[in-house]
Order: sequence, then structure tokens, then C-alpha cells
Amino acid sequence: MILQQEPKLTTDPDDLNRHLTKLLRETAQQVNLLGDGRIAGTNNAAAAIPTQGNYIQGDFIRNLTPSEAGAAASKYVIIGWVCSVSGTPGTWLACRCLTGN
Repeated sequence: MILQQEPKLTTDPDDLNRHLTKLLRETAQQVNLLGDGRIAGTNNAAAAIPTQGNYIQGDFIRNLTPSEAGAAASKYVIIGWVCSVSGTPGTWLACRCLTGN
């Protein structure tokens, strides 16, 4: 979920109340998800390496669709990608976690 950085507010008191209630509910939900460590609470998750956008060295994208890969006795899961060279879209390296299988 991405929160609006510049929400449009109205001067109608009833509409303003509804809008602010919705905004606070969305904010609370995202903060709670982040506090629980849930990937749904972050905006930096994808199913593949980014192909567009500006990224800075050290940016990390979590893998939304991890699955086991590799040969027997050296299987791994890609948990995400780290930007090793800033740019558009930057240079990305896979972060692999061995599974022991």
C-alpha cells in the first residue's frame, strides 16, 4: 500500500471527516504491518529486479515470490536484490539464502 503524499482535502466538514478517517486508518494499517515485519507493509517488494526508476547503491528490493532453485545439495532461495551501482535502474545483485537441500 502506498499512502498519498499530498492528499487533497475538502472544506466540507462531513467529507473532511470521512477523508481524514480513511487516511488515518490506512496509515495505522501500514504502520502495524511494518511493526509486524510484514512484506505487505513495505513499498520495496517486487517479483523481479527493477527495470525502471532511480535507485541508489544499497537500496534493497524484497522478493515477493521466493522459491527454491539450484541443484541438489546447493539449493537456494533469492530473498531479494541489492543495488550495487546507483543508476536508472541501477545494477542489481541477487541475495541468495542456502536452504540446505
